[in-house]
Amino acid sequence: MEKLTDPPGARSGIRFDRVSVAYGGNTVLDSLDLTVEPGEVMALLGPSGSGKTTALRAVAGFVRPAAGRVFIGGRDVTDLPPHRRGIGMVVQQYALFPHMKVKDNVAFGMRARKVPKAEIPGRVTEALEMTGMGAYAERHPRELSGGQQQRVAIARALAVRPDVLLLDEPLSALDAQLRSGMLAELARLHRELPDVSILYVTHDQVEALTLADRIAVMDRARLQDVGTPQDLYRKPRTEFTASFVGNANLLPVQVGSGSAVTFGTAELKVAAPDAAAGASATLCVRPHLVGLGDGPNALTGEVAEVQWRGSTHRLLVDIGGHQVKADLRELRTPPAPGDTVTVHFAPEDAVLIGAGVGAGAGTGARDD
Repeated sequence: MEKLTDPPGARSGIRFDRVSVAYGGNTVLDSLDLTVEPGEVMALLGPSGSGKTTALRAVAGFVRPAAGRVFIGGRDVTDLPPHRRGIGMVVQQYALFPHMKVKDNVAFGMRARKVPKAEIPGRVTEALEMTGMGAYAERHPRELSGGQQQRVAIARALAVRPDVLLLDEPLSALDAQLRSGMLAELARLHRELPDVSILYVTHDQVEALTLADRIAVMDRARLQDVGTPQDLYRKPRTEFTASFVGNANLLPVQVGSGSAVTFGTAELKVAAPDAAAGASATLCVRPHLVGLGDGPNALTGEVAEVQWRGSTHRLLVDIGGHQVKADLRELRTPPAPGDTVTVHFAPEDAVLIGAGVGAGAGTGARDD
C-alpha cells in the first residue's frame, strides 16, 4: 500500500507574495509576505480580527486576494479552485456529515476529487489507523466524542494525501484535557508526515508554542513578527510579541550607559542593551523569572492581588505605578494584599525592546 508519508507533490511549501484581502473597502489582510517551508508547521497566532484565518482561507481558495499572489510548491494557485490546490483542511467545528458513517465521511473528499474507486477503501483504512480511529469506521458522528470527531476530520483531510494541511482553530471546541491529547496526536502526525506543510491558525499561545516550528504573529491585518517559538518567547522583538507569545511584564525604562537602565528611580542591569544611551525602551521579564525577596534587580512594592494557581501563586505587585507579575512555586505562607514585598530578576532574564520597536502594536501584557 502506498504510504501517506509519500504524497504527490512532496516537499511543497506555501508562499504569500504581498497578499491583501479586503471586504467592502475594509482591509482584513494587508500585504502579507510569508513563506512556509516544505514540511514545516507554521502557526498563525493572533487575536480575533488579526487576519490569520483570512490568510488561511486565501491559501484554501475560499477568498480571492485583492492584491498579491499565493503559491503552493512554487505553483501559482491564486486563480485555482480549492479542489485543484492539493490541500486538506480541518476546521474547528469538524464539519462531518451526520448521516454518513465515519468511513464515508473520510472517503468523501476522495470521491469529490474522483480518486479511483478501488483505491478509496485502503486509503480510508490507512487514514483512520493513522489517527487512531480504525475501530470506529462503521459508527456515525453522533456516536463519537468531540475529540474522536476531530480525529475523523483530520483523517478525512489526510486521506486526500495533501501537499498542504490547513488547520483552522482545530482544537478550540475541545476541553482542556482533550486539547492536550490532540496536540500530542498532531505532533505525532507531523513526525509521520515530514513532507506535508502545515499552516495552523490559533489564538492559543500554548498550541502555537507546543506544535509549531515557527510562529507568525499577526495583529490588525498585518504580520508583526515571525520566528521560532524559542526566539519569540525568549527574545521578543516587539511589545506585542512579548505580550501575546506567553505572558510578560513590560516596564518602561531609560537606557543608561553600559548595561544599566532606569525604571522610575531604580537602576537595573540587563544583559545586552540594544538601544542607545538616553533612549526610552521597554524591559520585558517573564513572570516565572521573577523571584520573591532580595536579589539582583530588586524592586519593592505593595501586593495588589494574590492568585493561587495550583502549583504556583501569582503575585501582582504595584511598583512605581506599574503592576509586576511574579509566578512563584506554591508558597506555604503567601503574602497578603497590602503587604510590602521585594521582588527581583536576573539581568540575563531581562530583554530590552529598543526605542520605537513595536510602537502602535499594543503594549499591554495579557492577563492570563
